[in-house]
Amino acid sequence: MDRLVYTALSGLKGQMDAQATIANNIANASTIGYRADRVNFDRLIVKGDGFDSRQPNAESVVDMDRRAGAIVQTGRGLDVAITGDNWLAVQAADGSEAYTRRGDLRVAPSGVLETGDGFPVMGSGGPITVPPHDKIMIAEDGTVSIVPPGADPSQPPQVIDRLKLTSDKGSDTVKGLDNLLHVRGGGVLPDDLDAKVMSGALEQSNVNLTQALVDMIENQRSYEVQANLLKEAKNMDESSASLMRVG
Repeated sequence: MDRLVYTALSGLKGQMDAQATIANNIANASTIGYRADRVNFDRLIVKGDGFDSRQPNAESVVDMDRRAGAIVQTGRGLDVAITGDNWLAVQAADGSEAYTRRGDLRVAPSGVLETGDGFPVMGSGGPITVPPHDKIMIAEDGTVSIVPPGADPSQPPQVIDRLKLTSDKGSDTVKGLDNLLHVRGGGVLPDDLDAKVMSGALEQSNVNLTQALVDMIENQRSYEVQANLLKEAKNMDESSASLMRVG
C-alpha cells in the first residue's frame, strides 16, 4: 500500500511541475530570445524489495529546448539576433556572468548597454558603457560604434567596445530561474571570436504554442490518472481496515 501511495504522490508532483513549466512557456511565447523549458522524468528504479535510494525517485527535471527561434527583421539599430549556437554574455543580478539570446538592446539612463529585460551587456572588460552619441551601431562581429555629438559626418564611427559572444560547446550549462544560461557550478564561457550577429533583427521565442497546448491537455489527463490512483489506494486502505474490524 505504501508503494502505491508513494507512486501516486510522486506522479502527482511530477505532473504539477510539468503543468507549471508548460504554463510558463505559454506565458513567454512572445518573449524575445526565450528558450522553452522542458520537463524530463527520471526513471524509477526498483531494487529488491524496495526503491534504490541512489536513484532519483521519478522527480521532474527542468531542462531547456535549445533549438533556435525564428528570426524577424525589425530595422532597429540596437536589435541584434545572435546567429548559430552562440550566446550573448550579460551580468546577472548576483553580479556573475550569464548568457542570453535576447537581443533587444537599449541604453539605460546610466549609459549602460542592457537587454530588454534589464541585464547589462558584457564587453571585453565588463559591462559596456555607451558615451553620449548621436547614433549607435552594432556590426556583424559585435563591434559597438557610435557617432559622437556634433562629429564630422566624413569621419568614421568611434569604436567603444565589442559584445562578448560565447559558445557553450563542451561546457556544462543550465538554464536558471532568471531565464539566463549559467555554467553549472560557476565559471564563464570562452569568447567565440568567430561568432556573428545580425543587426536590425531579433530572434523570437522558440515556444510552439500549438504543441504547448496539446502538452497541457495531455498532462492534465495524466494528472487525473494519478489522482484516481491515489483515491483507489485510499479506498483499498479503508476496505482493509473494515475487514480487520470484522475479524
